[in-house]
Amino acid sequence: MPRIRTRLAGAAALLVSLPLAVAPPVSAAAAEPDYSIRVSPDATGPALSKQQYGVFFEDINYAADGGLYAELVRNRSFEFTATDAAGFTGLTAWTPTGAATVVNDDQRLNERNRNYLKLTGPAAVTNAGYDTGIAVRDGATYDFSVWARTDAAGGAPLTVTLRTSDGAALAAPLRLTAKSDTWTRYTGTLRATGTSDRARLTVDSRGAGTLRLDEISLFPRDTYKGRRNGLRKDLAEKIEALHPGFVRFPGGCLVNTGSMYPYDAANGYPRARSYQWKDTVGPVETRATNKNFWGYNQSYGLGYYEYFQFSEDIGAMPLPVLPALVTGCGQNRATNDPALLRQHIQDALDLIEFANGPVTSTWGRLRADMGHPKPFGLTTVAVGNEENLPEEYWANFLQFESAIKAKHPDITVVSNSGPDDQGGTFENLWAKNRSHGSDMVDEHYYNSPAWFLQNNARYDTYDRNGPKVFLGEYASLDAKFSNSLAEAAYMTGLERNADVVKMASYAPLLANIDNVQWKPDMIWFDNDESWGSTSYQVQKLFMNNVGDRVVPSTVSGGGVVRPRPITGAVGLSTWRTAATYDDVKVTRPDGTVLFSDDFNDGDADGWTAVQPRGTWTATGGGYAQTDTASEDTMVKAATITDTDYDYTLKATKQAGAEGFLVAFGVQETGNFYWWNLGGWNNTQGAVEKGVTSAKEQLLTKPNTVETGRTYDLKVQVRGTRVTLLLDGVEWGSFDDNAVTEPFAQVVTTDTKTGELIVKVVNAQDKPAVTRIDLGGRKVATTAKMTVLAGDPGEQNTRTAEPIQPVTSTVRGVSADFTREFPANSVTFLRIRTR
Repeated sequence: MPRIRTRLAGAAALLVSLPLAVAPPVSAAAAEPDYSIRVSPDATGPALSKQQYGVFFEDINYAADGGLYAELVRNRSFEFTATDAAGFTGLTAWTPTGAATVVNDDQRLNERNRNYLKLTGPAAVTNAGYDTGIAVRDGATYDFSVWARTDAAGGAPLTVTLRTSDGAALAAPLRLTAKSDTWTRYTGTLRATGTSDRARLTVDSRGAGTLRLDEISLFPRDTYKGRRNGLRKDLAEKIEALHPGFVRFPGGCLVNTGSMYPYDAANGYPRARSYQWKDTVGPVETRATNKNFWGYNQSYGLGYYEYFQFSEDIGAMPLPVLPALVTGCGQNRATNDPALLRQHIQDALDLIEFANGPVTSTWGRLRADMGHPKPFGLTTVAVGNEENLPEEYWANFLQFESAIKAKHPDITVVSNSGPDDQGGTFENLWAKNRSHGSDMVDEHYYNSPAWFLQNNARYDTYDRNGPKVFLGEYASLDAKFSNSLAEAAYMTGLERNADVVKMASYAPLLANIDNVQWKPDMIWFDNDESWGSTSYQVQKLFMNNVGDRVVPSTVSGGGVVRPRPITGAVGLSTWRTAATYDDVKVTRPDGTVLFSDDFNDGDADGWTAVQPRGTWTATGGGYAQTDTASEDTMVKAATITDTDYDYTLKATKQAGAEGFLVAFGVQETGNFYWWNLGGWNNTQGAVEKGVTSAKEQLLTKPNTVETGRTYDLKVQVRGTRVTLLLDGVEWGSFDDNAVTEPFAQVVTTDTKTGELIVKVVNAQDKPAVTRIDLGGRKVATTAKMTVLAGDPGEQNTRTAEPIQPVTSTVRGVSADFTREFPANSVTFLRIRTR
C-alpha cells in the first residue's frame, strides 16, 4: 500500500513546547483530527530482526579507560608519553615522593610493557585517578594488585593506602612484601570506610635497595556481573537496559587511523598505530598500550575478549570492525604494502578462530585460557570505517571478503559507503556494493534535526533486492530533546524499511563529562555518576519496544514546514591553514553593491571574530590568517537580508594542511553554510551546513588547493538555491529546499505478547489530535502507554534529568479511536489484540 506523506503548516512548530499533559481519549465529535493513521487490515510488512537496534562503542570521550573499563588507576603501567598527548609523561597522574623514576631497560616486565617505576630507598607514589580523583564508596571492597621485584635482602615492605585529596584515611592500610628480584604479582584488598570521589591511592616503600613496580591496579570488587578485569557496573547496566541487539566495537576512527603496521618491540613499534585486535587479548600486563586517535593513551585493558564477553552478557550480537589498510577520518591514506595486507587478512581469519574456533586451535586455545572455552558465536564482521578513498578501499575489501568467505561462507561481511549520507564517495561505493552483491553496507551520518525530519522516507526507494543497510553511526547534532524528537521520527522510517535497514546504532555511546572529544553522546558520566541523555531515553524506548514485524500503515493530514531563503552574514575561515583573502564583495544580481572590502586601507574594521581563534591581519592589500595550527578561525561581516545575491572574493593559500572556508548565511544562532575547498587534508571539497558546533555535508567532491595560487571564488545565492563557481567554472550547486515533517508514525506487532505497538512522534509545539484506525482489528479497550515529552530545548544533565518516560494505562481504545498526542512527544501505545 502506498504511504501518504504527512503535512502540517506553521514554521514555528519546531521551536516551542507546551507543558506535558497525558491526555485522555478524545472523541471525534469533540475535536476534528489533525491527522489520521490508518493501519492495513491484512497486509504484512517486513520482519524486524533481533538486531534491529544496537549500540556502537568507541573509545572516544574517555569511554574505555576512566569509563566503561572499571580500572581506577590512571596510567597504571607508566606507559604514557608525549606521543599520546602534549604534556604526557610516564608519571602522568602520579606524584612521586623520594627517588622515583620511570625506566625503560632490560629489567622491564615484558617486551610489550616496557616502562616501569624504579624506587630507590624509602619512596612512594600517589595516583590521582581520572579527573577529580578515584571514586570509592563506604563499605565497598577494592582489589589491589601490583607487579614488583626487589634486590633488597629480606624483601621490600609495601604499604598501600586510600586517602582523600586532603589526606583523610578512606580505608585501613594494606601491607604487602615484595620478596624477590623476579617479577611477581602481589594482591590484596582495601575496604572503604568512607565515600569520596576525590580519593588518592598511595604505594609506599620504606625498605632499602631498589624496588621495581609495574601494573599498579585498583578495581572495585563490584564490577558488572562480578567479573575480574571487568566493567563499571552502572555504565554496563545502563547499556544492558537498552536491550541492544548488537554491539559494534571497537570504533570508529581509532580503527582505521594511524599506522597500519603491528606492534614490533624489536624494531621500534609504531606508537600511534591503528587498533589491531591481537594487541588487546591475553593477560592485561602483556597488552601494549597505544596512542588513541582522540588524543590520549589507551591501555587495551578493555580488549576484544572483554567486548565479546560483554556482548554475550547482554544477549547482543558482537560486531567487530577491522582496519582495511585505508585510513579515514580526514587522514585519507592507503597503505601500499601487499605483505601487510596479507597479514591483516590473516588477522581477520585469526579473529574468527579466536571467537569461534575449537579449544584445539591456536586462537581458540587462547580464548579458553582467558576463561571462555565455549565459542562466542561470531556471525558478522565489518571491514573498514568511513574510508574516503573508494578505489583503494574497495580493492582491499574484496580481498578481505574473498578470504573470509572462502573459509567461513556463513560469516556476514559488512562493507561501507564512506563518511557521509551522500556525495561522490557514497555514490561510488554504493554502486560497487550493488554491482558486487555485498552482504551489507555500513552508512554513517551526523546531521541537523531538520535533516532527520526531512528524510523519513530516505530508505523508501532503496533496492529491496540489493545489499542490506547497517546504519552504524547516526545522531542529530546536539543534545537537546528537539534532537531526540527528530531522531525518533527518523527511526519510524528505519522500522518501516526494516527489509532494507537491518541494523542501526546511535553514536557515540559514552562520554566522560570532563573529557569530551565529540558530542552529542548517548550516556554521560563522571567518575562516580552516570545519566542518560534525552536520546538515551528515545533509544531505550525504541529498543525495548521493537516488535517482530511491521504492520503497513499510512498517515494523512497536517502539513509541512517550508525552508527559508539563505540570508545572513558572509564569512572567511581556515582550518590548520594560512590563507589570504582579497576583493570581498557582495552584490545584488543587478550589480548593486551590498558590501565590499579590498583591505587596501590596511584595516578590517567591518569584520568580527565568531570565535577568537587564529591570527587575522589586514596587510599588503589583503586579509590574512597566518596561524597554521588553529582550526575554525571564522570571521564575519555584512549581514545580508536580500534573498538573491552574489558573494565573490579572491583566495590564496600560503601554507598549512588544507585550503579555504568561505562562509555565507551566518546566523547569530550559530547556524551557517560554508564552502570548504581543500578540506580533509587537502583531498576533498564540500558544502557544509553548520548547526551550532557541528556540521552536515550537503555536497562533496574530490578537491585540492595549490599553495601560492590565487583562486577566484563566487557563491551565487538565489533563495534556497546556491551555485558555486571556481575560477569562473561551476564547481557545484545545491538547493536546501527540503520540507520538514514533524509528525511520524509506525506500527509493529509483538506476536509473543499479542500486541500492536503504535509509535507516534509529534515534534511540534502543539498537540496533535489523531484518529487511529486499526483496520477492523478486535482489540482490548485499554492499552499501556509510554510517553516522553517536554521542552524541546531541555537536556538531561548530571544535576537533573527532566526528560523521562511516563507509563500509564489508557482507556477508550477500540478498532477506531482518537487520541491527542502531546506537543513535542514520543508516544508508544501497546494495544492487546483479541
